[in-house]
Amino acid sequence: MADELEQSPKGWTESQVSDWLRLIGVKKQYIEKLYEEEVDGHILLALNEDFLKTKIGMKSGPALLIIQKRDELINSKKKSQEKKKTTSGKKNELEQKNNGQKSVQCLPTTSEGPPAQITEKDQAVVKDRQTAQVLTSKEDCRPRPFDEEGIDFLYVKHRVLQPESGAFNLISPCHEFKSLALAAALDRTRLQAKFAKEVLKFATGCMNIRSNGTIHFGVMDSKDDAGYVHGQIIGIPVQERDIYVDALDYIERSFSSGRDHVRGCVRPPRFIEVVDLECTEKRYVVEVDIVPSISISKNKVYKVCLPNFKESSNKVEFEKETILRRVGSKTEPVIDKDISDFYERVKDRDAQREEAEKNLFLSAPDFCQDLGRKLKMLMTCGKKFIEKEKWFILVTNKFNPDELCNIEWLLNMTMFCVFDFDPDSKKSGLCSKYLQHHAVNMHSLQSYRISGDMSIKEFTSHLHLFEQTSWIFCNGRADFKGNEPPCDEMTWIKTKMTVLRESVSLICKQILPKGTFQVVFLLTSPVEKPLLHTFNEFFTDMEGHEDIICICESQKNFQKWQSFAEGSCGTESVNNSSVVGMKMSHIDATLQQVQSVKADARKHLPVFVKGTCVLETHEEEKMSSLEILTVDHCDETTKAFIDEEKANIDQQFYHGGRINWLNFWLAEHKYVGEVIERDAYQDVSNCVDALKWNADQPPVNSINIFHHPGSGGSTVARQVLWNNRKGLRCAVVKPSYSVAVVAQHAFELREYEEKDQQMCLPVLLLIEDSDKEYLDDLKNELEVATNTKRIHHGTLCFILLSCRRSHDPEKRCKESPLQNVSVTHKLSDQEKRKFAGKREALEARYEAHFILTFVLMSEGFDEKYVEQFVEHLLQGIDRQSVTSLILYVALLNTYVHNSFISQSHCEALLGLAIHLERFRQHEFERSLGDQAKLVFLHLRDDETHIESIRIIHPLIAKEILKQLLGNKQTQSSLAMDFLSNDVLFEHRFGRDEYRSFLRALFIRRSRIIKGDTYDSFFSPLIEHVCGKEKSPDKAIELLKEAFQRFHEDPFFAQQLARLHYTYEKFEEAKFWAETAAKQLPNSSYILDTKGQVYKKWFQAKCKAIENDNVPKTAQNIADAVETALKALECFQECEKAADADMENSNSSGFFSEVEVGCSLLKLISSLQVFANGANGHSECMKYLLTDYIPEEVEAAWEPFHGRLKKLNKTMQDALEWISEDLSYFQTDISLDGEETSEISGLSSISHPLKWLAMKSSVYGKYFSESYSIALQGESIPANLTTFQKRMIIYHLGGGNITSILSKLTDQKDAVRLLETILSLYPSNPKIAKFGQRDIVNYITAHLTLNCLSPQIQKVAPLKDLQELCHQFPTDKRKCFPSALFLLTLLFWPEDHDTDDEKETKYEIVHSAVKHLENGYWTKKKDIPQRKRRIYTHFFLGSGNGLDKFVHKKKFERVTKGFSVSEKRMKWFRGEAWKTPEVAAILKCVSGWTEDGVVYLEGPRKKKFSIQPLHVLSVPHSNENITFYLGFTFRGPVACNIIVKQ
Repeated sequence: MADELEQSPKGWTESQVSDWLRLIGVKKQYIEKLYEEEVDGHILLALNEDFLKTKIGMKSGPALLIIQKRDELINSKKKSQEKKKTTSGKKNELEQKNNGQKSVQCLPTTSEGPPAQITEKDQAVVKDRQTAQVLTSKEDCRPRPFDEEGIDFLYVKHRVLQPESGAFNLISPCHEFKSLALAAALDRTRLQAKFAKEVLKFATGCMNIRSNGTIHFGVMDSKDDAGYVHGQIIGIPVQERDIYVDALDYIERSFSSGRDHVRGCVRPPRFIEVVDLECTEKRYVVEVDIVPSISISKNKVYKVCLPNFKESSNKVEFEKETILRRVGSKTEPVIDKDISDFYERVKDRDAQREEAEKNLFLSAPDFCQDLGRKLKMLMTCGKKFIEKEKWFILVTNKFNPDELCNIEWLLNMTMFCVFDFDPDSKKSGLCSKYLQHHAVNMHSLQSYRISGDMSIKEFTSHLHLFEQTSWIFCNGRADFKGNEPPCDEMTWIKTKMTVLRESVSLICKQILPKGTFQVVFLLTSPVEKPLLHTFNEFFTDMEGHEDIICICESQKNFQKWQSFAEGSCGTESVNNSSVVGMKMSHIDATLQQVQSVKADARKHLPVFVKGTCVLETHEEEKMSSLEILTVDHCDETTKAFIDEEKANIDQQFYHGGRINWLNFWLAEHKYVGEVIERDAYQDVSNCVDALKWNADQPPVNSINIFHHPGSGGSTVARQVLWNNRKGLRCAVVKPSYSVAVVAQHAFELREYEEKDQQMCLPVLLLIEDSDKEYLDDLKNELEVATNTKRIHHGTLCFILLSCRRSHDPEKRCKESPLQNVSVTHKLSDQEKRKFAGKREALEARYEAHFILTFVLMSEGFDEKYVEQFVEHLLQGIDRQSVTSLILYVALLNTYVHNSFISQSHCEALLGLAIHLERFRQHEFERSLGDQAKLVFLHLRDDETHIESIRIIHPLIAKEILKQLLGNKQTQSSLAMDFLSNDVLFEHRFGRDEYRSFLRALFIRRSRIIKGDTYDSFFSPLIEHVCGKEKSPDKAIELLKEAFQRFHEDPFFAQQLARLHYTYEKFEEAKFWAETAAKQLPNSSYILDTKGQVYKKWFQAKCKAIENDNVPKTAQNIADAVETALKALECFQECEKAADADMENSNSSGFFSEVEVGCSLLKLISSLQVFANGANGHSECMKYLLTDYIPEEVEAAWEPFHGRLKKLNKTMQDALEWISEDLSYFQTDISLDGEETSEISGLSSISHPLKWLAMKSSVYGKYFSESYSIALQGESIPANLTTFQKRMIIYHLGGGNITSILSKLTDQKDAVRLLETILSLYPSNPKIAKFGQRDIVNYITAHLTLNCLSPQIQKVAPLKDLQELCHQFPTDKRKCFPSALFLLTLLFWPEDHDTDDEKETKYEIVHSAVKHLENGYWTKKKDIPQRKRRIYTHFFLGSGNGLDKFVHKKKFERVTKGFSVSEKRMKWFRGEAWKTPEVAAILKCVSGWTEDGVVYLEGPRKKKFSIQPLHVLSVPHSNENITFYLGFTFRGPVACNIIVKQ
């Protein structure tokens, strides 16, 4: 196998490829998948990243690794072959032995357990890998400082020392290298003899020429060590050090005289550890220093007898006595003819040595660096201040207790994470001190292992990485009960090395882009190997050292670090990026000077009793979902920072940047001019004040600011917060937190440092750019919490200030003038005066193009002005890449609200390789050119600090797009270029945001409810391509490209299906719908799209049949019938999927099934055989309802007779389902604000009640042949069957409970129709065998008729209807919800009932309510209650019999003339209930509350609890109450609850 792998990978088998993949660390599941796909060596060479990601399903990381390692392998093979040609074919025995013995130990092990047993073939691969490593170029390193005691020094394996040298100036040591590789494995005697011989030979040579020297064992000398570089550090295993130390006892036997002198000159062996990044075996370089001081060696010549182990005699023998000297880099004997000359020159050599030693002591003192300046420069990247937006990663070890007093500078840094190697840090180290000031999340290295199916965004939010500092305990944690003990260096390397590598790689390559962070190594105690490995990982993953800084107080601790780091970055770089020898207290004081905030600043919040309290930073950080505004916000900013930056901050805002709290602070303290207050500011302030002083109100209120995009809505909102920060507790809700978390933090803020939760200041929360659903959820969450906490009614707790874009803010404002405020591009006269004055002042200070957005605003964004402005701006832009960038950003900004492109994406597109972070921004702006620089606005993510750009204003983006494209290029071709740009799509940082914007560009439909101008059927870009560009084919091409680009995303396939059927390309539509459904077989929305394809296809076929004007035969409409049946089948699948989905409610399948069914019935009944008058119709009914098949259709429709005969049943079921759903939750806005969400997917059906009545009628019409007679009011034929009567009832609108009740709202002709309906039922219903559904419809018709016209004689008395109810199943589980609902209604006790009668009735009602409640929860699923609010059909009135049921319609006039939302507020706040009209109609019932539950007074045997319509209206304490009673499909509800005084 080893030989096989020596060959080129091209010849590898599938198994060999698997072995190699295992070796480079690829996950098991990917290896198996590649094995299944039969990837051998030949295919391995042809693989690309795209194949691995799409076909094998790999994440980008492993795919990239495989491609890189494959390329490295190919290159190393080429090199080794070249090498083989040049070296003599035969390999040295040494290397084979080395590799053979050591490769097993040198596999890096993972932290998941001991290394597995390695097979021979794996060993061969390892060997191959090592050889490849050996042959690549090596890094230089310097030797250990000569003859210094107490030095902590390291060598790194495979680094190279300077070549062996001769005597230079007698003081600089000469060097000799010996590998000792074979000898190290010998026994004690042989090893000592070999070691002593080499040392004494070298020592004698050095002493005789009076030169210092060092002999290194474990370093390769290329003469003997083929395959290695001269001076390459390999190290030798040292089992017992005393072997080497005792070997020097040969001095006594080898020297006949002057032995003490030799002992004085030969230093004991030093053992310098060799760090191997690949392997855990300990190796050392053994070094002996020779120091022939003049005081010892003067006038001496040394002769030596070298020891030698003779294998023949099996003992040590001594060679004859010799005088040795160093000649160049060798040690040679002095030959006989030179001996007298050598003796004569002893005095000269002594004189030279004496002179050299003297010069050593006279050398100049060390030059003293300006460490303070160096430290500032490194930490600020050459700027004046440390950037607040820059993340710092700290790597540190054990702190001395006295150093912990000097870490103020650390507390003000924006710390991303700390790699802490001190296991006691939480108990007594840095972590314990940091925790006193900040909140941290404590993690182990294991926490940074990301599972395969998790995105980076999910991972960072899972670990809360951007919220609080992540404290990573790299070597266990002493105080932690989890299994994480500290371990020694070698165990750490074996078990934790791999996880550290993953953590560092994850942070540097996927979470933080290059340039957004700096790594600081703070070395406060002796450096151990794990810390060095950490440096190596950062150095590798950050592709260089320029963002790595080392700070170390002790020169001694620094030395080991230095010897390691120099090999990676060179001596100069290490010195330039290290600050050594500066005391911690000096570091602290120096760095505080370059921080933008004062070290000891405290923040304060206002309190209820009008004072303030301190807001501790660590408490503030725990409320991570809120950006809290304090009373003294920004006061902590240093004076130096303000003087330096104020103009910059001011100008950034007027150029179009988002307003910053510092802008308000600077204006308030008169550093810059004031920020203009728009008229809307006053409106919002008035709303806030009105709420503050209103005594009786709900605890949670909202104010909405609707604004044109880019018109300053956000500025108004923040201005309101800023000016209220001393009287209210103010905060901005950060995006992407769940409502539960935000609500929890909002309550913590409200109650922080307050004594009584009933007496707290209200919290003003700003929520920007979120949809209505999020706001409603948050409001609901806060209301539930105020209720749970029993906060007194009338106490204002929260004001939600929402700031949302809208294309018609004024219209939104009119809808609810008390709650909504609008901000538009149009300025009022007063605002125009303010803006003109401000513009003059600004233009005096800045050039006009630096305050662009302000200039545009003061012009009111006049179209002509914008056009000229953009034209002028674009003249100077000539570079192609910059133009592309502007176009891409403009396209995104035009169509996707709040979109941007990260700066690192732009750099990638412009092809910038920016090496030094400190010049990054400058370099980027220079590459854009002056004009382009003005178009872009630099943004910085509040959370991640990642920089990005967008165009200064959406209107400018739109105009740029128009002008730059001109007539040359269309938006569709630009979008295609954008989509197929690999550089942008594959770029690593900010990838999630970039892809979500790109996705939105092609998929997100515009919605008025989201602030768009209209409701679109496709994304606005696709509609532009289809409409303005008139090229649907281009739109299709775009979506196909997007489908491929987004890894065959089923939602793009769904869009393609919709686009194709819109343009009647049904075959393709079917293909795309099936593609989507294959991937998401349980998505009701995609199955609905599939049904829509067939529905539209069926409609197109019907249209074609109509246009053909030929008689309709079974043959020529068979195709259309089949398509309709296929559509029905899809909609039924959609219904099943919707029913199983507990998170969403999608009823579109039922509505579509009814629509297709009606169209199909129309088509069938127009067939020649069924179309001729009453006979034809009865023939049609006979076919659809019995087994009979007319011969005209028998053959042609053979495949679908069975399905057509089920049509009556399936349609009836669908209508019933819709009716029931609407009985629970109606979408028509009702009186007391119980409006519910739109039926999802049904934007087309805006009035479902009317739709249901109409479709039920159509359905009845087709199945009742004598419908015309009934309609004309003539007497109904006596010979009608029950089925026919039922169908006529359907046709008249009496087929289901919802249609009957809807006659109360749509009253045209209702009384006559209801009378006709009732006349179709048997005259004595009690003896007729009624079905459950018929009884429900019959009773409901009587109830409705009574509500419409109480005087009519035809209405049956209540008693009769109650008796009829006894025909409902006795097992209530078999009752329909509508039947149970009628039981609660009809059996509600009357005042004149006896006690026993009342009790019996209560029992019936109670039993019905119990089953209704169960049904309600099934129907509601897991959808929040506020999205599916229950609908109240009737209220209990003060009348008797049927008159006691009052329908809502009766008191709607109370709120006539108000807008919908005001109507809702009137009912919600309870104002409407108090009007005399309502009080006169409704009956007030009594009860009590107990622990928040409402009970009804009356029932004696069992307590009867009633659901409150609004949970918040229930008093917290146990009280006697009165309320009105409503009837819903969940059971009775209590409205207008009032505590009895």
